[in-house]
Amino acid sequence: MSEPIRMRTSRTVIRLLDVEEAELLQRYRTENRDHLAPWEPLRTTLHYSLEGCHQAIEAGLEAARADRGYPFAVLSPDGGEMIASFTFANVVRGVFQACHLGYGIARRHEGKGLMYEAIDAGIRYAFGPLDFHRVMANYMPRNDRSGRLLERLGFEKEGYAKRYLKIDGLWEDHVLTAKIRTQG
Repeated sequence: MSEPIRMRTSRTVIRLLDVEEAELLQRYRTENRDHLAPWEPLRTTLHYSLEGCHQAIEAGLEAARADRGYPFAVLSPDGGEMIASFTFANVVRGVFQACHLGYGIARRHEGKGLMYEAIDAGIRYAFGPLDFHRVMANYMPRNDRSGRLLERLGFEKEGYAKRYLKIDGLWEDHVLTAKIRTQG
């Protein structure tokens, strides 16, 4: 990763956060704590602290440098507000060339098409400069919004995994989906 990754959509800027932007991440996490909790693992108080956000950004930058993961922040055009996030995680190269996609959006920005806009740009980047062949995304069956978003983005259902991930303290079933690059 020689130069910073930066994507733009009509309403957002998408990039990795810098360590000095830990307050921006902390504000997003604390303002959306209750909103995101049903869809995420249980979080410790460190997750919501400035130090925890600083550590998360450092770990994310290291993951990107090592081509293991890409934790993107979706920001307002002026960079003053974090609207959403998405991550290309669990990067596997070699004959697989794939990753998992995870995402979340601030409560106040739901229903505006911003998550679609951001992930659509991210998928183009994943299949372009990052050279992935497959992007996988899994969602809980009760998360209708997520299922509709992935379908709209062109992800296809590939399976169903019982008790797949421990979310909010419970082992949750997930629908397995993927989008495969059509060229190359």
